[in-house]
Amino acid sequence: MIRTHKTTFRTSKIDLERLFACNRVSAQVWNNCLGHDKNHHRQTGRWINLSELQQLTRKKYHLHSQSVQSVQERYIKARTNAWQAKQKGFKNIRYPYREKKHYPARWKKDGFVVHPNGLIELKMCLINGKRQPPIMVRVFNIPKGQIKEIELIWDGKLMLAISYEDGLQPKENNHQGIAAIDMGEIHGIACIADNGRALVITSRKLRSQKRLRNKKYAELQKKLSRCQKGSRRWKKLRRALAKTLQKTERQQRDILHKSSCRFVRWAEANRIGQAVVGNVEGVQRNTKAHRKNPKKKHRSRKVNQKLSQWPFGILLWYLTYKLAAAGIDLIKTDESYTTQTCPVCNRKKKVSGRTFRCYCGYAEHRDIHGAKNILAKYKYGEIKDLGIKITKVTYLRPAS
Repeated sequence: MIRTHKTTFRTSKIDLERLFACNRVSAQVWNNCLGHDKNHHRQTGRWINLSELQQLTRKKYHLHSQSVQSVQERYIKARTNAWQAKQKGFKNIRYPYREKKHYPARWKKDGFVVHPNGLIELKMCLINGKRQPPIMVRVFNIPKGQIKEIELIWDGKLMLAISYEDGLQPKENNHQGIAAIDMGEIHGIACIADNGRALVITSRKLRSQKRLRNKKYAELQKKLSRCQKGSRRWKKLRRALAKTLQKTERQQRDILHKSSCRFVRWAEANRIGQAVVGNVEGVQRNTKAHRKNPKKKHRSRKVNQKLSQWPFGILLWYLTYKLAAAGIDLIKTDESYTTQTCPVCNRKKKVSGRTFRCYCGYAEHRDIHGAKNILAKYKYGEIKDLGIKITKVTYLRPAS
């Protein structure tokens, strides 16, 4: 399986400046792709393809040819993904239009050499038929396996993202069990299996970290507004702001990784072969303050902030590749009205607490209730009583 390892490195001051220059040249390639595509569309009425783009930009940059080609491929992919999103009905999606100052440079398999002592040579381009000296970086924890590509990224400082083949194959899974997942902002994962077992993984720690981050962010922004842009105090506050954001991102990444790992272990222990997750895409959109329809009930600013900062997409991505490694299929399904609908009498009711109670006497944990309805929708195409008696509910914290 292909994995990515993000690591720091050491290099000389001259090579460090050359690495920054590589990201600036990559941004220049991206900006030229935008210009060539726009001119080509005006002249011919169609998009430019990859081969035409390569002919226009051949031997024009002080960067390895495969690195230039990688930027062009990512531009074409971004444009194609925007078109596909528009076809699915996302009208607010735009085609690539914004110019960049920095863009991550990549070196593919023929663009670098890895030595056993941790030294990596990042090859450069030919100028007047002469190969430029490579950029030398030293990495102390090179992953074991065949390295596919190396990307120069920015995460508070320059780092290397090394993609490699770990040599492991997905596990063979012949289990027939089905589990349904209801992702939430309070409880990140709430799921139920068809054998009557349920799991709830809380995200309250992540919520508290986000609230603390928002308070610190507001305080720093208030101080920044009183400073002159470019002053020493302004630069100091900007560094503090970036440090606060980076710390929260690392904490979030840690919690989401642990949550997804705990679910995969639970699924393997309960002999799950398929996992069904409710598709919540779109709930984070339309959270701005303006009101297009005054008669429609709008959410409060606090709720909008929580929903816009809810990292369900990252958690879903972690679940996707971790379940695939365990041989478990992950399937998205519609989750509309699963939290509001009673599976016994089909009445709809908006719940304010953590327990769903219906007039017919049905009562269940709110998130497990949603997971049961997602499972019913997947199996029968409608919300109905599954007749599954919950035998055990496991409550977990990500770090416990």
